[in-house]
Amino acid sequence: MSSDDHAGESRHRRNPIRWLLGFGFFVQGFRGFPWLGANFFLTEQLRVNPSVLQLLQNSANLPMVAKPIYGVVSDSVYFFGQHRIPYIAIGALLQAISWLAIAFLSRSNVSILALSIYLLLSNLGASFVEVANDAIVAEAGKQKASEMQSGELPSFVWMASSLGGILGNLLGGIAIKTFSAQSTFLVFGILALLQFLVTINIREKSLNLPENPSPAGIRKHLSDLSHVLRKPEISFSIAWIALSTAVVPVLTGTMFFYQTKFLKIDASLLGISKVFGQIAMLLWGFAYNRWLKSVQPRKLMTAIQVTIAFFVISDLLFVRGVYRDLGVPDSVYVLFFSGFLETLFYFKILPFTVLMARLCPPGCEGSLMAFVMSAIALAFIVSGYLGIVLASFVGVTVDDFSGFTRGLAIEAFCVGIPLILTSWIYDEAETKEKSKKKE
Repeated sequence: MSSDDHAGESRHRRNPIRWLLGFGFFVQGFRGFPWLGANFFLTEQLRVNPSVLQLLQNSANLPMVAKPIYGVVSDSVYFFGQHRIPYIAIGALLQAISWLAIAFLSRSNVSILALSIYLLLSNLGASFVEVANDAIVAEAGKQKASEMQSGELPSFVWMASSLGGILGNLLGGIAIKTFSAQSTFLVFGILALLQFLVTINIREKSLNLPENPSPAGIRKHLSDLSHVLRKPEISFSIAWIALSTAVVPVLTGTMFFYQTKFLKIDASLLGISKVFGQIAMLLWGFAYNRWLKSVQPRKLMTAIQVTIAFFVISDLLFVRGVYRDLGVPDSVYVLFFSGFLETLFYFKILPFTVLMARLCPPGCEGSLMAFVMSAIALAFIVSGYLGIVLASFVGVTVDDFSGFTRGLAIEAFCVGIPLILTSWIYDEAETKEKSKKKE
């Protein structure tokens, strides 16, 4: 082996990028731990109704919508020669402060308003971390084009996030049942504080990211982002991924109440059901990296959308009692299927981020990936708000779930609408074929 090979291996071993991203995405996946506690805290101690619960869940995600701003700022504003690490550190610290504050305040008679403010602050911090981490993934892909093209690094961070989700939901249900919902806030606050301490001890130069000798200003980055978004292959693809979620009025809050209040499903069982969903996400990351990375994203995302429709219909049959009549206990269905459907909505993100990383021009990684993730976040918020309207329209209340099946039927129909527009998703093979015909 040549000295250059030895030097390359040495740099690879010293490069902490996988440690930084692996731990960072693990912590973000672990956010399901305190959020499971928050759901039970809101329903058991603050006694909110299904619509209010879903309103709070979705409103807390509003900071995610401003991700393009954070992306542009992180691309152009440097702290001590660094423009990724500082934002991860700031985001981790904001999460630590907010969850620790909730942990101590929740022991007294905390108001819904105060809790909402701290949840917003937590998601603001999470937004900073996710924007910086996504930008590092995209930048590392430009440095090692073959790795990004194969989807190896995106799959790695996807699996790290899924692993965090598995442990978070598994331990969350146990912690709530054994201790209290408040204990989840304290544990995650300490974990976020640990992430802050780990991050500030890593120098950005050690990540071997592409250097930008003359960082452009915010106005220049906004201009570049605007130029990139005018490219049809990017703008139409983003429009589809956002629309495929936004037009679906999800009934997650209603389902949570149906399972916990009507069916009396135990907190630990509900946590384990979410674990199965996270395991599915982990396996999806592995399967994508191993067998599906060569499949065109359009085909994958279309297949996922069809699968979501089938699972929503399955939920409808579950609420109607069809599976119960066939001898399948409600707890078994909740355990194996409910958590999977929740995570299935996120399956499209992995092939889509790989597609965007391929199409993204150098120097705009942070801004574009932040815009993409904010569009997806906004789509989920709109979907949640539409779910509140739908629950009200079909007459679902804390004590009356008679209209729930009608709501799920409408949800299943809406899942199918984006299938008409899958031609919006950029397909490299189709583009090459069209180019050959023109020639």
